[in-house]
Amino acid sequence: MAERLVFLTGHLAKARLEKLLAGLGDTEFAWEVVDIGVKVAALMTAEIIVRRLKMPEGTDRVILPGRFRGDVERLSEHFGIPFQRGPDELADLPPYLGRAGQPPDLSRHDIKIFAEIVDAPALSIEALVKRAHALAKAGANIIDIGCLPETPFPLLGEAVRTLKAEGLAVSVDSASQDELRIGAWAGADYLLSLDENTLPLAFDSKATPVLIPSAPGDLDSLGRAIKAADKAGISFIADPVLDPIHFGFARSIGRFIEARRRWPEVELLMGTGNLTELTDADSSGVTALLTGLCSELDIRNVLVVHVSPHTIRTVEEHDIARRILFAAKSDGALPRSYDPGLLQVHDRKPYAASVEDIATLAAEVRDANFRIMTAEDGIHVFNNKGHAVAQDAFELFAGLGVERDGAHAFYLGAELMKAEIAWRLGKRYAQDEPLAWGVAAPAPETDRTRLAEAGHTLRVKKEG
Repeated sequence: MAERLVFLTGHLAKARLEKLLAGLGDTEFAWEVVDIGVKVAALMTAEIIVRRLKMPEGTDRVILPGRFRGDVERLSEHFGIPFQRGPDELADLPPYLGRAGQPPDLSRHDIKIFAEIVDAPALSIEALVKRAHALAKAGANIIDIGCLPETPFPLLGEAVRTLKAEGLAVSVDSASQDELRIGAWAGADYLLSLDENTLPLAFDSKATPVLIPSAPGDLDSLGRAIKAADKAGISFIADPVLDPIHFGFARSIGRFIEARRRWPEVELLMGTGNLTELTDADSSGVTALLTGLCSELDIRNVLVVHVSPHTIRTVEEHDIARRILFAAKSDGALPRSYDPGLLQVHDRKPYAASVEDIATLAAEVRDANFRIMTAEDGIHVFNNKGHAVAQDAFELFAGLGVERDGAHAFYLGAELMKAEIAWRLGKRYAQDEPLAWGVAAPAPETDRTRLAEAGHTLRVKKEG
């Protein structure tokens, strides 16, 4: 039998929620909407639900509004049925539910991230450890210690041993055979980048070598290195090397395709930094494209670099990209509607409500508190005294009547400017919430078991 879902909501959202669910057509789950008896869905509490909810017969799971502030586990235990928070906005409910009524599983991936610390020789051991833990927290699986040409690195061995003692997997990347030996003796897990001539460095080591062509673009030399590693009975990873745009990029893509054709079972690595670092474009889109290529070619290792300031979140971007691509590949689906982490400048659904939805809501308002929303036609501001729309936030100020209330004017100015930025970029705006920038700027953590604190204006008045 189909799973039966119950959606809890308030008066204002009930009709819209029912319309949205009906519009999903044939689904693998049955559904019912229950109005819990509050005007705004986000104001329901666990106590209200416990007192008022008469659970429909046959319910398998209850979906709460995303902005519900309360103890979900307590509700699950009380009713003996799983309760879950849905998305913050109704517009995001279809991708959240998918076809089977479950949110997408992004817990899995099959790509390892090597995160390079390019200036490692210039750092103290303490600074190196701090940087390594930050990269690991962002999603890195292996900390790559980058050695610089003609730059002494007397602390290399100590750096490897210290990071290993911290529980981190470590690779050493150097063009110097002496530094690679030191890294191997110190216990590095991987050595980058060896070719057919330097491969013997790995024979007396437990480190896994990452092999590259001995001459740029020479897959035959990479093949000889692969053959030698196979003969020696050691594990290895092969890197055909990705080149920057206008310096062999298209040919290098062809090399990865050819490498997978020649060696269908060999572990491959792609260094994405030559695209993310050397292209003045938002790195999230570049990362999505390259991770998609890795997904199609079963490339299960990427080397990630952050040097340019515009790639500050490159590890986080690769982390969410590998999870999205794994889920989409498992589902046999396009990588859409899984997670907005790579949608940093624009949103797929920038408006949480239509012009008609906002008009209906505005007509229901009976108090003087200003509501701010955005739709295709611009920024909407409304309360019980009126409803105004503009595409320039400054045009709205004269009609707000807050000239003598500095705190309120400041609050409305900040919110309206935020709304205008969101509207012009095609981003989602929600009053009193920070704009979502994906993994480019992680949102501050919030405690969803408690109701939100008093708004900006009220706090200022209390503190004044």
